[in-house]
Amino acid sequence: MTLRNALLAATMLVLPAAAASAQPVNGVYIAAGAGLNWLTDSDGGNLQSWLDASDINPNNLGLTPSGGFNASFDMGFAGVMSVGYGFGNGLRVELEGNFRYNEVDSVTARGYGGSASSGGRAKSYGVMVNALYDFGATQNWVVLPYLGVGAGYAWLEYDNVNVRARSTAGSTLPQFSVDGTDGRFAYQAIVGAALPIQSVPGLAVTAEYRFFGTLSPELNASARNANGVVQRSPVEVDNFNHSILLGVRYAFNAAPPPVAAPPAVAPAPARTFLVFFDWNRADLNDRARQIISEAAQARSQQQVTRIEVNGYTDTSGSAQYNQGLSVRRANAVAAELVRLGVPRQEIVAQGFGETNLLVATPDNTREPQNRRVEIILR
Repeated sequence: MTLRNALLAATMLVLPAAAASAQPVNGVYIAAGAGLNWLTDSDGGNLQSWLDASDINPNNLGLTPSGGFNASFDMGFAGVMSVGYGFGNGLRVELEGNFRYNEVDSVTARGYGGSASSGGRAKSYGVMVNALYDFGATQNWVVLPYLGVGAGYAWLEYDNVNVRARSTAGSTLPQFSVDGTDGRFAYQAIVGAALPIQSVPGLAVTAEYRFFGTLSPELNASARNANGVVQRSPVEVDNFNHSILLGVRYAFNAAPPPVAAPPAVAPAPARTFLVFFDWNRADLNDRARQIISEAAQARSQQQVTRIEVNGYTDTSGSAQYNQGLSVRRANAVAAELVRLGVPRQEIVAQGFGETNLLVATPDNTREPQNRRVEIILR
C-alpha cells in the first residue's frame, strides 16, 4: 500500500466519528506521531587527507581526490512526541522530542572508478520548541489545518557509514567510513491537519508533513589502506529530512460536545367541562356531580396548574340577582371538586352573571344552556 493510499484509508475510517465542528485547543495537550522519513543525500568533504595517509598516489590511478564522497539513504522511520498548551484562539506552543532512523543505500567516493560496496545507518535525536497555529479554530471548521515552526537542538549519529572500493585496474582502494555523533542547532517547518473525534472529546487524528534540518554536524572520517594504515579527519555532513507522519492528539480539558436542547413541549390545550343547572337553582344534581367527577379525574391525569370555575346564568331576572346566582353556582362546583380531592388553592371560582352567553338570547329569556358552570383545566 502506498503512503497516499494509507493516508486516504485512515481518513475514511475516522470520518464517521468526526465531530460536527472542531473546537480550538484550550489548555494542556499531548501528541504523538510516526511515519516515513527521507534523509537527503549527504555530501562529505575533500578526500586528499585520506589519500595522503593511505600511501596512495592518486595520479597513478587517475583519481580526483578533491571530489569528496556522497552518502544516500533508504526511506526510513520518524517518530515524534510532544506536550503542549493551546490558548483557545488557534495558537499553540509545545515541547517536542523526536527520533529519525535511515539505513544507507549507497556511499560513493567521487572520482574513483570500479566497483564498491557500502553500508551503515544514520540516526538523529532532537528536542524542539514549536509554535503552531490552527486555522478555522474560531470558525468551527470540521477539519483544522495548521502551520508551525520549531527550533531546538538535535544530535546526528553516523554508525559506520562506509564504502570499500576496487579500482578498474584491480587495485584495492582504501575503505572510507564516517562515524560519530555531533549536536547542532535544529529547525523545522510543519504543515498538518487535525480531525477531531466526536465520541471522545479532546481526541483528534493528525496528519503532517515536516521539514527538519540542522546546521552541518562534524563527524569522524577515516581511511584505511590495504596495510591497515588509518588516517582520521573531521568531516562535515548534511542533515536535511522530509517526514510524513500520522498521529493522535489529546487535549485534557476539552469540553464535551454540546447537548442539543430538547424540543419545547407545547402546553396541553385547556380542557373544559360544562355543568348545567335548573332555573334559579345552584344545587348539584346527579348529572352535575358526574361531570365534576370526570373533571377531577382528568386533573389527575394531566399537568394542571390552575382550575378555573366560572359561573353563568341566563338573562331572566335582574343582572344584580344573576351575578349573585352565578357566584353561588361556581362555589358549589368548587366545593364538590375539593370534596373529590382537588386542592382548594388550585381553584379560582368566580361568577359572571348573565354575561358571556353560550346561546345568545334577548333579555328576560330562560335558556338552559346559559345556566351553567365552566370547569377549565389549565
